[in-house]
Amino acid sequence: MSELAIAVSGLRKSYRGKDGEKVVLEGIDLAVPQGTIFSLLGPNGAGKTTTVQILSTLIAPDAGTVQVAGHDLHRAPDEVRGAIGVTGQYSAVDKLLTGEENLLLMADLKHLPRRDGRRKAAELLERFDLVEAAGKPAGTYSGGMQRRLDLAMTLVGDPEVIFLDEPTTGLDPRSRRAMWQIVQDLVAGGVTIFLTTQYLEEADRLADHIAVLDHGHLIAEGTPDQLKRLIPGGHVSLRFTDDHTLDTARAALGRGFIDPADDDRLTLNIPSDGGVASLRDLLTDLHTAGVQPADLAVHTPDLDDVFLTLTGSPNTHTQPHNDQPQQDDDQQQDQDKETVR
Repeated sequence: MSELAIAVSGLRKSYRGKDGEKVVLEGIDLAVPQGTIFSLLGPNGAGKTTTVQILSTLIAPDAGTVQVAGHDLHRAPDEVRGAIGVTGQYSAVDKLLTGEENLLLMADLKHLPRRDGRRKAAELLERFDLVEAAGKPAGTYSGGMQRRLDLAMTLVGDPEVIFLDEPTTGLDPRSRRAMWQIVQDLVAGGVTIFLTTQYLEEADRLADHIAVLDHGHLIAEGTPDQLKRLIPGGHVSLRFTDDHTLDTARAALGRGFIDPADDDRLTLNIPSDGGVASLRDLLTDLHTAGVQPADLAVHTPDLDDVFLTLTGSPNTHTQPHNDQPQQDDDQQQDQDKETVR
């Protein structure tokens, strides 16, 4: 247990509305090792944000045990808050204050001595490439700069565990990749990251371990590669120069189908797991038949395939909404973020 940054067992949460009880989380178990990136995936309304809010002490679970950074969530919530940071879906940056003033405000909330607060603010402005903009109102910052400042504010208290809830939603590709590098640098320094995201490329790129949440239930867990291997559909694409060569190859292999995306109908797709052994056997069969493709490509399922197959939901990459009732969401979002930081 001491090697786990987050340990969750039997987590349950429901809300009561006009239509009766709505179960948001049911029997969730999680184990997140220290110094890793754990990503929680799922369609809108699956329970991702509710999970983050419970683990960060914003709302209480109905049942289950939770330990964060070695502290029991129920018995020692203040210790949990002191060990974590949260960067939520919506920026907590005060746009009327300058970048430096936002950081100094966070230092005051963390009760840092004034000298230490100024030193920490200067260090974070340098680290997040915000020195030139430090004296400008945060409202003049680009979206990427505001997200960097938001994360810098989270780091004022040197948290052991950071919850990133949809941290790159709305960012352009360059800003998103810059945020990815920041996250990887944090983990290299020993911080544990709990990431929720709608961008499957982001989870594939960053996460050491992924859990897929759907309708409040965990339906799959594993590394990105392990999850991809759950899904059939891998194939080898062989492109030929003419119909005769393609037909000869198809007869020799005894399987395959014409790629519908190829207008010339000269590409043969062969079902395959993409492994070295199966690829070697395929090439041996072609060589024996005296056939050589002009081009060869190996295609394996990606996380989009995993997401669609497991959840049955398209990944629309739209701005996600909270998975608890809207009246609770609007009342808690802004006021609770600063409390946790």
